[in-house]
Amino acid sequence: MVTRGTGPSRTARTLAPAQAGASRLPSLTGLRFVAALLVFATHVLWYTPQLFTGDTGADLREKFTLSGSYGVGFFFILSGFVLTWTARSDDTTTSFWRRRLVKIGPMHLVTFGLAAVLVVSTDRPTRTVDWLASLTMQQSWFPDIRTSSAVNGVAWSLSCEFFFYLAFPALLPVLRRIREEWLWPALAAVLVLIVGVFLVATYVVNDQPRLMAFSVSGEVSFDQVWFVYFFPPARALEFVLGILLARIVASGRWPRIGLVPAFALAVAGYVIAQYEPYLAGTAGVATVWTAPLIAAAAVADLRGAASVFRRPTMVFLGEISFAFYMVHWIVVMTASELLGPTRTFSLTAGSLLALLLLLTAVACSTVLYLCVERPLVRRFGRHRLNAGRASAPPTAATAPLTTDGPRRVPE
Repeated sequence: MVTRGTGPSRTARTLAPAQAGASRLPSLTGLRFVAALLVFATHVLWYTPQLFTGDTGADLREKFTLSGSYGVGFFFILSGFVLTWTARSDDTTTSFWRRRLVKIGPMHLVTFGLAAVLVVSTDRPTRTVDWLASLTMQQSWFPDIRTSSAVNGVAWSLSCEFFFYLAFPALLPVLRRIREEWLWPALAAVLVLIVGVFLVATYVVNDQPRLMAFSVSGEVSFDQVWFVYFFPPARALEFVLGILLARIVASGRWPRIGLVPAFALAVAGYVIAQYEPYLAGTAGVATVWTAPLIAAAAVADLRGAASVFRRPTMVFLGEISFAFYMVHWIVVMTASELLGPTRTFSLTAGSLLALLLLLTAVACSTVLYLCVERPLVRRFGRHRLNAGRASAPPTAATAPLTTDGPRRVPE
């Protein structure tokens, strides 16, 4: 990693001994499961309110209302970071798209089918447009809560990711042209744009109560929520933030922020989100606080520094996190239907049942990962050029695309 015109930076020299395994960032894989747990916490509290009743349940729902959106924002930033970090010169646009589709497509179809059974069996009102948009991963483009959350309620984020993947082959070559000394100003500009999305949603987008989204901070229209939370181009700014973050780390320009302080900063960011306007706390303005954690975890792996997220159990849970994310909502909603709306439980019983739902979702996601995701990715998701070649992480001059090849990286 060489800083243009100045020779290797101090950080680059520090990381040099780790270059043989530089593409392996297991801490980022482990962190994926932490983010997925945040999403699970929101859904189990809101969709199975029978488990946590009274003042305790209300307090928990208030505290974890935004945890799901915080986790999803982390995934969007991480996606840009990882795709940039694993970019290589011998890739092609069609090869990249093929691998991304193999990564998300089969899991989407399987969980779509499972969710469809749940929708039909519970007579949930669903229109043809809802089915088609969800099946084709286009639901986030519709400013209608019935469509954006249709069938498998969490799959809306795949609609955003699908858009990111389509745009990435065009985005990265442009962002690679940014000189290393301009990377931090470029990142600051993206942060300004993210704040701009919040301001546009607040003051420009229709705020009439056509469909209201109630939050602990008050009422906002669904048009506003859709623009700041579901709309793929708005969420793409977090993806671009991840791209720039990867370039900053690879160029050796990331400051020395340890993993523990970065984790504390991410926690502090969530606490701050509780006091922000709902439209700020629910999307990019809040989740940018997780960006230092992503960079610090990557640097910790490069330096071989201690990281609890790099332990084998955490790495495996991170590897199944995509399957967990896609199936947990089905598990939670099925439990809600089986329990019925009138049953209530003590705090102890409710906590044990919530733990049982978590373990059930982990078990289901393990099966889906081992039987669907991993074999298909191994069979069809490999990089076909120079397979098995070791390579260093990207610098400012590396190639525009990524690989899911033999190196283990956080997908």
